[in-house]
Amino acid sequence: MVLRVGLTGGIGSGKSEVSRRLAAQGAVVIDADQIAREVVEPGTAGLADIVREFGPEVLLPDGSLNRPRLGEIVFADPELRGKLNGIVHPLVRARSQELEDAAEPGAIVVQDVPLLTENNLAGLFDLVVVVDVPPRIQLDRLAKHRDMSRDQAKARMAAQASRADRLAIAGIVIDNSASLAELDRTGRSATCGPSCGAASSSARAPARAPSAVLAGGRKSLLTARPGAAGWVACRRRRPDPWSSS
Repeated sequence: MVLRVGLTGGIGSGKSEVSRRLAAQGAVVIDADQIAREVVEPGTAGLADIVREFGPEVLLPDGSLNRPRLGEIVFADPELRGKLNGIVHPLVRARSQELEDAAEPGAIVVQDVPLLTENNLAGLFDLVVVVDVPPRIQLDRLAKHRDMSRDQAKARMAAQASRADRLAIAGIVIDNSASLAELDRTGRSATCGPSCGAASSSARAPARAPSAVLAGGRKSLLTARPGAAGWVACRRRRPDPWSSS
């Protein structure tokens, strides 16, 4: 049995930086974005299905997927976006399950899922971790680091779940609105979210300080050894799957 964690955040939130830090502390990280790229590589059934649905204009001269062009087509049209998701998501789920099944018993498996909120997947996990930044910071990061116009960035953000909807499903909230150095500081940027059993009556009550190595504390998830990246101890509301062990 493994402990299943869903990691999510809006585009430009820095979720990948959090994911890398969790992996460095021993979590098994399954990156849905990376898998989504793998399942539509040249020669795959996924890419063939996309071309059948959207036409050869979504291909680059070398036969690979033209992601910017496909993004322009689907992000402005919810119906077309649904068709794309209907092709890619089943392939991603199948590959993610294969990787989870290969994890050792007792592992903490973190599934990095950008559209966790949009697809109502929170119930599949023992805990949901949301990486949070204000929309203005998302916009600035997308314009600066992804070479998007501000209008393109706004359209991408609008196609995702709202910040409020993401925070509503959070067991842990990690504030990543500052620098990476700040992200690495112990404990101060993480709070218990509404679905965290350790939270007080305030939905954003400060979480308890980190105390144990990530791999060592099953009841207190996402903890860190002193001096390591700042993750918090936060008890889950759901029954502990290791309580009888």
